[in-house]
Amino acid sequence: MEIYLDNSATTRVSPGAAGRALELMTGEYGNPSSLHHRGFLAEQALAGARRELAEVLGVRSEEVFFTSCGSEGNNLAVLGGALAARRRGNKVIATAVEHESVLAPVRHLAEEGFDTVLLSPTPEGIVTPQAAEAAVDEKTVLLSVMLVNSETGAVNDIRSIAQAARRKNPRILIHCDCVQGFGKLLVRPALWDVDAVTVSGHKIHAPKGIGAIWLKKGTRLRPLYYGAGQEGGHHPGTENTPGACAFAYAAGEMWEKREENMAHFHALRSRLLENLEKISGVCINSPPDAAPYIVNFSVPGIRSEVMIHYLERQGISVSSGSACSKGAKSHVLTAMGLLPRRIDSAIRASFCRDNTLDEIDEFCRWLQKGSEELAHVR
Repeated sequence: MEIYLDNSATTRVSPGAAGRALELMTGEYGNPSSLHHRGFLAEQALAGARRELAEVLGVRSEEVFFTSCGSEGNNLAVLGGALAARRRGNKVIATAVEHESVLAPVRHLAEEGFDTVLLSPTPEGIVTPQAAEAAVDEKTVLLSVMLVNSETGAVNDIRSIAQAARRKNPRILIHCDCVQGFGKLLVRPALWDVDAVTVSGHKIHAPKGIGAIWLKKGTRLRPLYYGAGQEGGHHPGTENTPGACAFAYAAGEMWEKREENMAHFHALRSRLLENLEKISGVCINSPPDAAPYIVNFSVPGIRSEVMIHYLERQGISVSSGSACSKGAKSHVLTAMGLLPRRIDSAIRASFCRDNTLDEIDEFCRWLQKGSEELAHVR
């Protein structure tokens, strides 16, 4: 029996999204930029996917641009936004718990002479509007704050953070990484007073290799690379039409059953927390009001990789944090101020709509057994 509880890393592609991608790969397979009829059909399919995705986001389709993934979108927003506004200022602010695809561009900007600031989270892992407001000044050109933390599920109040930042500097470009929130939480960038939002397909049962960035009309970004000008010049090159159409299809599926899915996630989380209470020594690292589909906890005394491999032998897939970190010590839990023994033993379980309560019970049964067996061999 396979139990997959690493859905924050990636999800199984839904049959509907896979079918839509296959349809485009084998049927409407033309290049959207071609002038002949086959190209026109592909262009129409791509335009339809853009409209569908925009509808889920509650924005205009001309503000949505497809990318290869969420990381590309984050790089485009942070690097492109800061470089385009360099004449106005040189200060860039992000949070210490962002995904590496935000933190690495911020480090690069520091090497290029920008004044960079990383906001510390509260012990619960969130960033307060007050912290953002205190950091912003007249030289600040960009603020990047994620919606949902991929390791702990902590949810930031993006609207309040944006309002606080704009009180200090109305011209600041505000970017929100919504990769872990889109398709599950209500993501409405037009209501948040932000300028850029990034999303990704493979977190919501679409294929890997497709994402999107929403840019408020009038937002200026410097391109990261150049080509024939596709996607408004933000992602030049032949469009991944099958991926875009599959992404839009998966987003529609998630949107249609969002409330049902959220109720299911809450039930899974409640069952997991009930079971974890019965295992001696377990500490919950996620805040109580975290996104219900991510639970981070520690079994102090047993290193994460040891427990992960033990569970893997039982057919259970979990992680110690972001897949992109490749097992490195969590910068998120470190920024939250957790003790090293909790950080070193952290486990992340993340759910999708297909997980069941029985799977949660079986996972916890093996977790209990593993904590007992491994405690004797450490």
